[in-house]
Amino acid sequence: MDKKISLFNWSGGKDSCLALHHVLAEEVYEVRCLLTTVNEAFNRVSMHGVREALLIAQAESIGIPLYQIRLSEAPTMEAYEKSMQGHLEALRAKGVAYSIFGDIFLEDLRAYREKKLAEMDLKGVFPLWKRDTRELIREFIALGYRTIVVCAQEGLEDFCGRVIDEHFINDLPPGIDPCGENGEFHTFVFDGPIFSSPIQFSLGEKVYKEFPKPNGVEGEHSGYWYIDLLP
Repeated sequence: MDKKISLFNWSGGKDSCLALHHVLAEEVYEVRCLLTTVNEAFNRVSMHGVREALLIAQAESIGIPLYQIRLSEAPTMEAYEKSMQGHLEALRAKGVAYSIFGDIFLEDLRAYREKKLAEMDLKGVFPLWKRDTRELIREFIALGYRTIVVCAQEGLEDFCGRVIDEHFINDLPPGIDPCGENGEFHTFVFDGPIFSSPIQFSLGEKVYKEFPKPNGVEGEHSGYWYIDLLP
């Protein structure tokens, strides 16, 4: 049976990596590209802050072409959606029919993704959907993947720059999802079964950045700690 032609939404982190692991193992979908949004101003993965050079190194080691969508530093939702639509329509015209995500349990996000995809006659695929996050992170470790926390929300500074292992999981404060699915932290995967060779890097500076809260309440902000990974 012919494989289903798809794109894979690649963040460079552990959830998308584990989802891709299962997709490649099941051989149902033909993944044409790893799609990632990149901050045009800084050449870094949007939100995660990982350098473009390391993103490229990941794709080369995995052996799937990288497809970058380059965005301004702080695009409006309208600008973001317009850019995404243009790129997705171009990929749809080349035969891509499925868009694969590493989302686990955020219902609103999945509904938003599926609504936008349907407008372009694309279907969303969610290989990790509704799985227990503690089970997922332990599976990820057991498979031999290695990932480092590249940004963490305010109050989790000590976890930024740590490699995720059993000690990391046990050290997480109560209420913090072990996969960071609520946005508590984001990661960069640098080794594991789908990589032909490990991604080499060294640790750079750790910095704190503050952002306005999404609800737009004046005077309220939230912040993240970032560790720079140097290729």
